[in-house]
Amino acid sequence: MSARIRKNRILIVDDEENIRKSLRMILEYEGFIIYEASDGVEARQHLEEHPEIDLVLLDIKLPDIDGLSLLAEIKKRPLSPEVIMISGHGTIPMAVEATKLGAFDFLEKPLHRERIILSLNHALEARELKSTFQDFKKRAEKRYQLIGEHPLMKNLSQEILKIGPTNATILIQGESGTGKELVARAIHSHSLRAEENFVQVNCAAIPEELIESELFGHEKGAFTGATERQAGKFELADGGTIFLDEVGDMSLRTQSKVLRVLEEGEVQRVGSSKIIKVDVRVIAATNKDLKNEMKEGRFREDLYFRLNVVPLYVPPLRDRKEDIPLLVDYFSRLFSEENNFKPKKFSPEALAAMMKYPWKGNVRELRNLVERLIILNNREIITINDLPDYLVERKELYLPDFKKVTTLHEIRDEAEKTFILYKLKANDWNVSKTAREIDTPRSNLYKKLEQYGIKIMAGAGEAVAPSPGEGEESPNSTGQDGR
Repeated sequence: MSARIRKNRILIVDDEENIRKSLRMILEYEGFIIYEASDGVEARQHLEEHPEIDLVLLDIKLPDIDGLSLLAEIKKRPLSPEVIMISGHGTIPMAVEATKLGAFDFLEKPLHRERIILSLNHALEARELKSTFQDFKKRAEKRYQLIGEHPLMKNLSQEILKIGPTNATILIQGESGTGKELVARAIHSHSLRAEENFVQVNCAAIPEELIESELFGHEKGAFTGATERQAGKFELADGGTIFLDEVGDMSLRTQSKVLRVLEEGEVQRVGSSKIIKVDVRVIAATNKDLKNEMKEGRFREDLYFRLNVVPLYVPPLRDRKEDIPLLVDYFSRLFSEENNFKPKKFSPEALAAMMKYPWKGNVRELRNLVERLIILNNREIITINDLPDYLVERKELYLPDFKKVTTLHEIRDEAEKTFILYKLKANDWNVSKTAREIDTPRSNLYKKLEQYGIKIMAGAGEAVAPSPGEGEESPNSTGQDGR
């Protein structure tokens, strides 16, 4: 069965009933859903009751309001419908004013069917593109959120808010995987350039022989393989922000050209003598110690001071482990939504284990693990048993001290006690659930607990077990206990 296609909804606003009827007849025949209004009051009412309206055909002369004033009201709405103005006595200044206020088109009466349909289709295509862009932007914003309540992250967020609206050049430092790109995107989104391009360049991923072409562009025939002219990243970022990630991996030659852009606002394509002016805000990032790189002669001192106008430091995850539950919850919701899964939670024991792990790969490593666990597990709650072995200290799975064990009977008891403790902990100390899982009667499991001196404290969520050699005498210590 094919998917149902949504019909576009159009509001006709005109005080002439014959015009409304003619337009309704034409547009309903084309498959549109039509609403009518004879004045501004009715038009506002329809727009309030039907926020899903895609397009408004709006007469410029209405009995209670000027059409241009109503147009201005409509365009203030979030994801406002497209508006096509119609008039029996339009003028060029009037059409220009309508365009400035956001009208998609301006049609003069008498209206011609072909002209109306053509303009409507173009306007609806434009609206669809805007809607798609908004959805993409929302998804991107969701993926690039800075998550954290630790004081280090709160201070970082406050610094971003302060420097965002400025044009200052920024150098972000921090270990790999800490989220330097997220910081750069947050700065851009809080800047006056937020509606312009954010262009990212990974300086470490581009071969040395291609990085100049990538950054500054090239002319056709400038080198082997240059089959056509290409604009560089600085040109593409004109008016917006360029993010130079891993800037410490640039060659000294490329560094000198980047310095020229910063100082003069000029770029020169490879193979061209023409100078191109650009207005670009530069945000750079590195996980290298640039001061040491300068001492070793691998990084220009003048470029370092030009980039380091406002330094920012992104802390490693090990310095803000309190944020791990927040990050896990955020990634869990994000990946569950993206994969159309039911929301999944992590058990307290799993989160506790994750907070003990050093996370050398920082937030990137945590993110990848959560994504893998969300995809591979069908259960709604991810437990400590689902975590990889390298992340969990499985102290329950130990071998007894062979110096203290003298017989096969003793090592069998030690192994059985260890197994029971492990399963009890995995089942939150629920005896009935553990008995079912290890396939033994509950009464028999209670006998084992008594035999090994394991006491489960009511409501405490824990068990107390004797050390090897303690509390092992019991009526069943001979081994005649149903094994």
